Formats: sequence, structure tokens, C-alpha cells
Amino acid sequence: MGLKNTAVIGAGLMGSGIAQSLAMGGKQAALYDSSKEALKKAEASIEKSLKRLVKAGTMEEHEVIAAMENIRPVHDVCSAVKDAELVIEAVPESMTLKKLVFEELDRLAPPEAILATNTSELSVTAIASATSRPEKVLGMHWFNPAPVMRLIEIVQGEETNAETIEAVQNVSREIGKETVLVKDRQGFVTTRALTAHMLECIRMHEEHVAGPEDIDKAIRLGLNYPMGPLELADLVGLDTMLFVSEGLAAAYGERFLPPQILRKLVEAGHFGRKSGKGFYNYKEQRETSKR
Repeated sequence: MGLKNTAVIGAGLMGSGIAQSLAMGGKQAALYDSSKEALKKAEASIEKSLKRLVKAGTMEEHEVIAAMENIRPVHDVCSAVKDAELVIEAVPESMTLKKLVFEELDRLAPPEAILATNTSELSVTAIASATSRPEKVLGMHWFNPAPVMRLIEIVQGEETNAETIEAVQNVSREIGKETVLVKDRQGFVTTRALTAHMLECIRMHEEHVAGPEDIDKAIRLGLNYPMGPLELADLVGLDTMLFVSEGLAAAYGERFLPPQILRKLVEAGHFGRKSGKGFYNYKEQRETSKR
């Protein structure tokens, strides 16, 4: 086995999923968050996820116990990273925030530790510039739900060295994941391709080509996608979609400009599932299901 001691910074949906994946793969995973409530929620979520895997027949009870023992929830960032060989940041998509986090990680983590960012579209090179070890910084873009999705998109910053890439590829392989290596370009491969697809489908709705339900049904059944693009946009968060679209438009031009309907929904506070309304009304769905 290669790198054994890992730390995940941020115990949200992605952070907790990444920690679970590492633990299931036999890695020691310290899971840090500044919020004790978030850590408690993450522990419960991980335990629930592992039990689902047992029920599905993909894990044994003893494997669940071992995985839970590999996870160490920590409220102190210094304790989380002091022995880490690989630190994975999973905080919200803000360049300012990520640079602050990496500056602190650079100061607290061992000098030989690799620092990875789970950004889905921000510049890895810019994030690495906040550290004194840019050759040991790279992107490690996971997919939700992390324990189930097999791909990790490894992003090479301008100064990331070959040893760092090889070490993270090995860790990914050891925990049962597949990797692709991509250059540090806005949106990488997956975010850029998926955003283009989703924005075009949103434009079709805006142009009254078809309603949300029919667009989603057409894509699911006609292209064999597991989820329709407007359903997916609501799940990702329309505020996140708008943020990513604007970033890609700045890099690649008007083909990534956000449709007006997307901007207006966000301005109205309709962010999708998390707010109860987006392209679909989830409050109405919940009320109907109660009847």
C-alpha cells in the first residue's frame, strides 16, 4: 500500500463521501470540520451509507466496522493534518476560501504531504499559489456520491510534479477508483462537458421547445441517461450552476453564457431541491406524497 494516512477538510456531502471512500479502501481518514454539528451529521450519514451497502450485498458487517474505525472525526485542523500524507480539501467553491484553506494547510501539514483540491472547475494552479509547495498540489475531483462513483478526475497544475500525480493515482487505484489525468483548464473535462449539455437543455426549455418533464424524459429514455438535465440542475443547485456557467463563459465565451431563466430563478431564491423549488416544485411534491 502507498500513502496510508489521509485527511479530508470539510465534512459536507462531498467531504464525508470522500472520507468514507478512503476508509472503505483501508486508508486512515481524519475528517475535519469547523462545525461540530457538521461532523455529527457526517458520521450519521456515513454510517447510514455503509448500512445501505450491506443491505445491497456489496459489503459485509465486519467491513463496515473496519471502515468506521478508519474514520476519525476531528474538530481541530492541526490534529487532522499533523500526520497526513495526503490532504484533500472539500470546502465550498470559492477561490478566496480555498486559497485561505491551502495557506493554512501548507503551514500545518508535514512538508512532504500532498495537498489536493476537490474543485470541479476552479484553477488548481491559482489555488497552489497560496502554498510553498505547488509541485505537491493537484486537483482530485470526485463525483457524488463519492463511495459509489468510480471516477476521480486528477488535475495537473502548472507546477504539479510527476511524483505527486503518480502517488495520487496509486491511492485512487488502491481504493478501487479509476482516474483520468487532465490539464488545468477551466471546467476540466467533466464539468465543461456536462455544463454545456445542461445549459443547452435549459435553453430549450426557455425557448418553449418542450417543458422540463418532457426534456428530462427525452434525455433519460432517448439517450439512456440516469437523470434528466433539469432534474440534475435542481439537484446540483441552480446557484451553483449559475456560478459555474459564468466562470466557463469568462474562459470560453458566449456558448457558456447562462440562460435568462436560470439567472431569474436564482435571483428569486429558487435554487432547486435545497430551497424546495427550481425547475420543479419539491414543496408541492412533498405535500402531495403526504396525502
